[in-house]
Amino acid sequence: MQFFLGIDFGTSGARAIVIDKATQIQAQAQFSWTNSSNWTNSWREALFFLIEQIPQRIRQQIRAIALNGTSATVLLCNTAGDPIDAPMFYDDGRGVEVMESVRAIAPPSHVVISATSSLSKLLWWHQKPIYSKATYFLHQADWLAFLLHGKLGISDYHNALKLGYDTEKLCYPSWLTQLPIQPLLPQVVAPGTPVGKLKKEISQSYGFPSNCLVCSGTTDSIAAFLASGANTPGEAVTSIGSTLVLKLLSKHRVEDSRYGIYSHRLGDLWLTGGASNTGGAVLRHFFNDEELIKLSSEINPDIPSNLDYYPLLQKGERFPINNPELLPQLEPRPDNKITFLHGLLESMAKIEARGYELLQSLGATRLNQVYTAGGGARNATWSAIRQRYLNVSVTPSQQTQAAYGTALLAKGNR
Repeated sequence: MQFFLGIDFGTSGARAIVIDKATQIQAQAQFSWTNSSNWTNSWREALFFLIEQIPQRIRQQIRAIALNGTSATVLLCNTAGDPIDAPMFYDDGRGVEVMESVRAIAPPSHVVISATSSLSKLLWWHQKPIYSKATYFLHQADWLAFLLHGKLGISDYHNALKLGYDTEKLCYPSWLTQLPIQPLLPQVVAPGTPVGKLKKEISQSYGFPSNCLVCSGTTDSIAAFLASGANTPGEAVTSIGSTLVLKLLSKHRVEDSRYGIYSHRLGDLWLTGGASNTGGAVLRHFFNDEELIKLSSEINPDIPSNLDYYPLLQKGERFPINNPELLPQLEPRPDNKITFLHGLLESMAKIEARGYELLQSLGATRLNQVYTAGGGARNATWSAIRQRYLNVSVTPSQQTQAAYGTALLAKGNR
């Protein structure tokens, strides 16, 4: 038997899934985040905890491993690969301080023109004294893969998109390589490319084959798309985890930073979309899991809510409105919890519909089917509300876990 391991580092936790050559799941494990004072230590702990949870008999037959991380979660490292500062997460808006510089550097409407882009974060760090100690700038998935294969300075073109990498020409553009940050730009390869063998001490300690490969990774939302089963233009995946991420498979590339829209390369097609800061994290702020299940079942999805919110936990939005100063709108808040939840679910459905409408208006292939991944896929009431706004079929993804899509990436053509 040959097995393939995919590991997903998402916003609420980490998960591992092992598949066989027939793409059937053979093992899985998960790790939930708690508040941490040292996130990179928590990531390392999660990575090896997940590996330990995979049965020994399966580990012995794993041929390849791939990992995903949250898009534009980044860190600075020294020559040994040790982080020299706390990582900046996907929604960190400190880059707003360098937006004038980013706009002057990048072409109009480029994906990097965002306070949360990888490039904005790197330029923000470049202004700080700690930058002089940095040798590598890595995305979360890059650094986690380094822990397994030991090679530094390697990324994939899904993660590197928001750093400014040109996924059409498959190179860094000249406007980027002329900057003083150029020495820290990682080498970029296609997602799923074998980077190196698993480090000898890890393969021996955990019982992996000596020839087990570690591949370049992807982002969590693209991994969720890969898991969904969507494969033709017009099909889309909405990932509803802590945040709301839209991905529409299109014949045409669409990019417009004014709205937080960007396109990832996927074979000869383009995966166009954006990520909103609304989503499950807002719901969990007000309700526990049991309440969400019970209260949702008491909502009639065919009756519109009279509440109009923009559900955010803090200031700032990325898509379909790209505004780091956008304030949450959660008032008026009714005493009735069912009514309040109904208003939140419907408002998020409106944001999703607005996102897909915007993608199509800018030239993406017309939407004809939406698959749903993440925790929100299990909420039938929410799915019915969303279908009412989207006017296309809304169904759960064939597989809803991003780790499954990453396992498919590890399998590749092997």
